Parts: sequence; structure tokens; C-alpha cells
Amino acid sequence: MVKSAKQRISASGRRAMAIEFIAAGKVHSQTDLVDLLADAGVKVTQATASRDLDEVGAIRAKTASGAMTYRFLESDAQPLNRVTRVSDQLILSVVGSGNLAVVRTPPGGANLLASAIDRAALTGELTAAIGTIAGDDTVLVVAKQANGGPALAAVLKEFAASARKSKSSNIRKTKARKRK
Repeated sequence: MVKSAKQRISASGRRAMAIEFIAAGKVHSQTDLVDLLADAGVKVTQATASRDLDEVGAIRAKTASGAMTYRFLESDAQPLNRVTRVSDQLILSVVGSGNLAVVRTPPGGANLLASAIDRAALTGELTAAIGTIAGDDTVLVVAKQANGGPALAAVLKEFAASARKSKSSNIRKTKARKRK
């Protein structure tokens, strides 16, 4: 995924790249992430790298050899929680037909969303889906039921809407605290 020229990329696309680097075991520090993204043609600050690591749910922990590295916690609650943090940015539209739901994302965001949906399906959090296929800005989600696409699309739309409501509620609470 190495790009030669500096490029503009969405935050979700950048986070998808960060997830790939973390999953490959290449990120030992925030500086490593900054450097890896720069090598891929994406310039970010350390502060942006720090926020991205937090947004994707990466934690810094010791490996078996004692080295510190960023990784993801393996827990049943994590997949949809990870999507919740970014779904208000990732899910632009959802349409269902037959046993499929088609989800549109910003450019570069499909892999991040598809990964989270796949994990949620594997852990039983999203029981209506059996898997995904991701392009650059589109995720094809396969429903378990032969005619389950529209119902799956409704679940994904509801999920995106609840993430937006939760985010706006948190913003209102933060503004209210600042006024006090």
C-alpha cells in the first residue's frame, strides 16, 4: 500500500491504514505510526496519530518478548464498539436487496468498516450478517437469510443513526460542562 506522492486521504481511510499496520505488528510507538503513514504518502502529526490509535481501539502492551507494541484487545465487546466510534463518519448510506446490504463509505473507509462488521458477525454481536467484501468506498454485507438484505440494511442504518445521536449527545454534554 505504499504511495510515492503525498496524498489527501479521509480520516477513516487513514485509520484503515493504521489498523493494517497495527495488525501486521509494525507499530511500536506513535512515532512509528507517523513514519509508516509518511512512507505511504500520508503526512500526519504525532497528535493525529495518537487520536487515530485511540479511535481504532489500539492499546500499547508488551509482547511475549517484552517489547512494547500497539495491538487490539480481543474481546467480544470490541468489534461493534470500534464501529460505534467511527460509524458516524463511515456509514454514508445503506441499501438492502435480496440477501445483500450495500454500505457506502468515504474513500478509503470500507476496509475499516468491513473488518469491524466481520468481527461483530463472528462474535455474534451482529447475527444478521455472515460476512463482507470491501472495496475502497463500498462494503457488500451478506445476510444470513436469503431475503435478509433489507432487514440487515435497517440494522446497519439504525446503528449509524444511534452512533450519530450518541455523538451529538456527548457534544451537548461537553458544551454544557464548559459553560459551568
